[in-house]
Amino acid sequence: MLRGIGDDAAVIRPSSGHALLLTTDLLAEGIHFDLRTATFEDIGYKAAVANLSDIAAMGGRPQYMLVAVAIPASRTSSDVDRLYRGMMRACRLHKVELVGGDTSASRHGLFLSITLTGFVQAGRVLTRDGARVGDLLYVTGTLGDSLAGLTLLESGRDRRAAASGRLNQRRRRYQSYLIDRHLHPTPRIKEGQLLAAHRLATAAIDLSDGLSGDLVHICEQSGVGAEIETSALPLSPACRAYAAASRLDPVRLALTGGEDYELLFSISSGSRAKLERLARRTGCHFSRIGTVRPKRAGLRLRRVNGSSKRLAIAGYQHFQDPRTIPHEAAWSR
Repeated sequence: MLRGIGDDAAVIRPSSGHALLLTTDLLAEGIHFDLRTATFEDIGYKAAVANLSDIAAMGGRPQYMLVAVAIPASRTSSDVDRLYRGMMRACRLHKVELVGGDTSASRHGLFLSITLTGFVQAGRVLTRDGARVGDLLYVTGTLGDSLAGLTLLESGRDRRAAASGRLNQRRRRYQSYLIDRHLHPTPRIKEGQLLAAHRLATAAIDLSDGLSGDLVHICEQSGVGAEIETSALPLSPACRAYAAASRLDPVRLALTGGEDYELLFSISSGSRAKLERLARRTGCHFSRIGTVRPKRAGLRLRRVNGSSKRLAIAGYQHFQDPRTIPHEAAWSR
């Protein structure tokens, strides 16, 4: 970077031999976040992660951030400080620099817009349109945790029970884990870079709107169908415990829960052994969850008993406006 905050624009020297990645998100109070279930620091953190995850889904390394905030009169300077503290907490982990932005007054709640840049080696950008019939489908991490955590945050009964100490230690532990997974998800930067560097992923997307909702984007842009195996979906012990206690189907949480910010990607069947070797060597967690099928097969769900049914296209949307067209980072050379 040649010039940062202090002038009318930041000045950045492009990296030779790399593609530039650009992504942005606009978040509005009451639509994308709720101050009754999240602090200003939580909101800032998660807003940054939403953008970091877009860069991860393209196989890139995040680099610079610009932030625009519209602030209602009811908010204090301390609130704004906490918002930025949350954003920078997420960004410092990946050495992202804040290089500019803008502030304004607002008459209708808090508005936050983040623009993030990143880079990836030219010719190694991960996109959604490369999946081919016979490819294997994988996800990083575990699924359904964020939806479970949000449900707990919105449950006043469970919060009162926790505050009064009536919950047993195991239940408090899994609830705390799930709530943290909702408020402080992990952008899979390392995993995205690994897939790009070794040319493993034929297509990729981050799971912001839920597995079933985001899988359809890969299938539509690649011109394929897919089959997901319910027994292969990676579920955390905390998510399983929550589902059992709440009499919910954990598979449904995994399929429809948004904002896990894990990566969904496809690889050729011949790359499976290489991916598994790299996972063991790097400590990355990848789970094979299905197979890419011909387009005419549509999206299918194979159950434990071997039967198959159509996969309903549904995704949980809370932090993102359902009317927003899903996207990843744009990129250019």
